[in-house]
Amino acid sequence: MVANLIDEDPEQAYAYSKVALRLASRVAAVREAAGFAAYATQKYAEALAEFRAARRMTGSVELWPVMADCERGLGRPERAMAMAGEAEVQKLDKAGQVEMRLVAAGARRDMGQIDAAIVTLQSPELASNSVQPWTARLRYAYADALLAAGREDEAREWFAKALEADKDGATDASDRLAEMDGVEFVDAMDEDDSGDADESAAPAAEADDDDVEGDKAE
Repeated sequence: MVANLIDEDPEQAYAYSKVALRLASRVAAVREAAGFAAYATQKYAEALAEFRAARRMTGSVELWPVMADCERGLGRPERAMAMAGEAEVQKLDKAGQVEMRLVAAGARRDMGQIDAAIVTLQSPELASNSVQPWTARLRYAYADALLAAGREDEAREWFAKALEADKDGATDASDRLAEMDGVEFVDAMDEDDSGDADESAAPAAEADDDDVEGDKAE
């Protein structure tokens, strides 16, 4: 239930995770699910505690990047940066290492080090033309960092590259590109509602005119 609800209703997923914890707190998968549910609801201290518990039970390092991101959520980007330099990162698979790079770049930005964030994201994975599950998010983060540094032309290029790789809509790269190009989207439903309102107002105006004419006759 946590997995089914976490994207659409994180609060409900969190509620299910608390029930699971009461029933099976010694199961590593339960602690991990509880961690992700807490993380999704921005309860970073609780999430970090659950991820640490899951890691102790399994010995796995795969939660290392999200644990570092919890440190960012707790306002401790320096700690996240320290974790990015620890030996556990070398034990991560490629996806985990890219995720750790994203977290480290975010920590740099938290500390106001935008140029360092840009350098952190520059990597063989970013330069590769191969599209992997992490490609869109990596390119998007790079584009966003470039934009924050005032490098708009380069940012636009990388937002376009992110959109090209984003087959699942994981980012809002298309919206960012439109914003940079000065394109404004109008909700068609709002236009329809406005039109209906104008039409409904017309008979009332006519009725008012009839009332005026009647008053004049009297």
